[in-house]
Amino acid sequence: MNIIISSSSSSRSSNQRLQHIIRLETAMTSLRLLPLFHSLLVLHVYLSNQLDDNKIPPSLCTGHPGIPGSPGVHGSPGQPGRDGRDGRDAAPGEKGEKGERGAPGETGVRGLTGDRGDHGVKGERGQPGECAVAPKSAFSVKLSQGHTLPLTVGDAVHFDTIIINEQGDYNSETGRFTCKVPGVYYFAIHATVYRASLQFDLMKNGHAVASYFQFYGNWPKPASLSGGSLLHLIPGDQVWVQMALSEYNGFYSSTKTDSTFTGFLVYSDWKNSAVFA
Repeated sequence: MNIIISSSSSSRSSNQRLQHIIRLETAMTSLRLLPLFHSLLVLHVYLSNQLDDNKIPPSLCTGHPGIPGSPGVHGSPGQPGRDGRDGRDAAPGEKGEKGERGAPGETGVRGLTGDRGDHGVKGERGQPGECAVAPKSAFSVKLSQGHTLPLTVGDAVHFDTIIINEQGDYNSETGRFTCKVPGVYYFAIHATVYRASLQFDLMKNGHAVASYFQFYGNWPKPASLSGGSLLHLIPGDQVWVQMALSEYNGFYSSTKTDSTFTGFLVYSDWKNSAVFA
């Protein structure tokens, strides 16, 4: 179709007519192309269905095979399989070496006491043994009449009259008892107090183990003072009576009254003695 536009007209009405004609021609052209657009749309829908169903005719696939794709990602681990059947029993193995001895177990609970057994056969009579003699040690001494007492503190009182001293453990010259048999001894002192107060100590190896005191108040008759103590001694230990204060020296002895010092072994711990073994 040819459209002829006149170039000689310059009026405004001519331009309006021209624009109207162009719009009409454009609308007619669109109506003519509408069937073609409908055909193309139907073809497009058909080809799309073929691609989705993977049913493209072989005539349309004339290209070369594509390059193989890259390997896919590893899948997740599958579910654990079922346990297999038990295998057959194998032949017995060789005997192993003997193991080391284990540590001793804890001591078990003590069992009940068993029944008393029968009396055994009487044995032969043994050889006569030596006679066991118990160790002995004892003494008792007193002051003689008119005996001069020590006036210096620290001096031993010499009980110069021996009543008994069979083992010779008491020395009347020094006034001291010396232990020969180990064990426990008892010592006792009895003093007649007259003309002065009296204070003395029972000594063991230079240490006072007991102290005694009696006040004298110018009484017409003598007073008395007594005491005693148990001591454990070993051979070589010494025991004696010692003045504590020089002015308190009221020991007295006469035909009617005495001052005595006594000691004896109560029991021995001498291991060599058959009696106390």
